[in-house]
Amino acid sequence: MNYGLEGKTALVTGGTHGIGAAIVDSLANQGVSVAFLSRSEEKLDATDQKIRALGVKTLPIKCDVLDHTQVENSWKVINNSWGGVDILVNNVGGGGRWGTENIVDTPFSTWGEVFQKNAGVASRLSVLALPNMLDKKWGRIITVTSIYGTLIGGRPWFNMAKFAQTVLMKNLAQNPTYARAGITFNSVAPGAVMIPDTGWTEMEKTSPDQFNAFIQALPLGRMGNPQEVANLVTFISSKYSSYLNGASIVLDGGESCGLN
Repeated sequence: MNYGLEGKTALVTGGTHGIGAAIVDSLANQGVSVAFLSRSEEKLDATDQKIRALGVKTLPIKCDVLDHTQVENSWKVINNSWGGVDILVNNVGGGGRWGTENIVDTPFSTWGEVFQKNAGVASRLSVLALPNMLDKKWGRIITVTSIYGTLIGGRPWFNMAKFAQTVLMKNLAQNPTYARAGITFNSVAPGAVMIPDTGWTEMEKTSPDQFNAFIQALPLGRMGNPQEVANLVTFISSKYSSYLNGASIVLDGGESCGLN
């Protein structure tokens, strides 16, 4: 399906692995020029070569989002090169397995780092992206959260950070200055998504019985995959989602018990 995105520009954080890489690929296949952030030079180069082959412009930028200065400098590169972006996908995140189940034994620095990696960088980039979107009177800001950004569960630092992302999108969506300028803010809240080289693959190797039991308990009998998340993000990025604003869309195959 053609979503009418040809000629648009986008920034995807964490765009060289897992869900982020799938989003970059999906947007590029719609004719979107894509900037993407990653800490890995190797992954940036590989993604750059793959996406350039689709005939769109790319802007690979090495950035550790835990460093405020690097985030600010990355945006300067994008702004100087493209004058901002039409679509911002706040995808980078994580930290759900950081620390331990015993919060007393977990350094308090973990709370701050998880918050910055999720809500902090999403807030900072959203603010930086808005002026250009206001000038164009069009924009899409989409944040990849989690089912734990819609319901209680998981370790508290992760739960808090993901809820903060959801609140950020909802809060900005209710600002008439942005909404009436054609800018929308939405969250995509995935459940369990199988991504290589993550905690899920480690669990599958080290605790196969526990992993298989988890899979069998899922309504669909399987986990999600990055492309399924990317499909939804691409739709939200398009002109066809113009009335979708402030939504938090759960994408979990029926895994969670919430009514969202």
